[in-house]
Amino acid sequence: MTQPVACRFILQLRYILARHDRVSDMRNTLLVSLIFAALAAPAASETAIMGERDGKDIVTVRVDEATRSRQALPFFPGISTKTVGSKGLSLLKVVIPPGGKAEAHIHKGHESAIYLLQGRVETRYGERLEKSIVNVAGDFIFIPPDVPHQPVNLSDSEAAIAIVARTDWNEQENVILYLEKK
Repeated sequence: MTQPVACRFILQLRYILARHDRVSDMRNTLLVSLIFAALAAPAASETAIMGERDGKDIVTVRVDEATRSRQALPFFPGISTKTVGSKGLSLLKVVIPPGGKAEAHIHKGHESAIYLLQGRVETRYGERLEKSIVNVAGDFIFIPPDVPHQPVNLSDSEAAIAIVARTDWNEQENVILYLEKK
């Protein structure tokens, strides 16, 4: 709701409330203040983008709610063409729930760099996902373009959290689910 619309709404509400003798002025003021605060505050799950996407401004992205990726994991889309007008990279936070795993996939034509913030993750990779590496919080991980991989959270009680940078500025556009070869 825009600020002028919210102000008109509050004025109408105050008029209606003022007509009822049993509602005190203090209650009116409190009620109107609470309604105005609720209308003026951004929703908790809103993505806030601050700055101009003109290539000359610094742009900040604040994401409060995860989106589901093609790989079937919750992720917080940060930097991409869609959010800031990026032309060469994306940056996001991904969460692998306790005991969870991504769908096996590739990033067609794009490199990925990952920093594991929290947790212990086994990444199965290769043509048949026959290779494996275990990473722990603090590890930097590089995945070359087109390498089939599947991260798996090794904990049943703690989410694994990572920051992912990719040369795919559209982030999910070049994710291809991978059916392992038998």
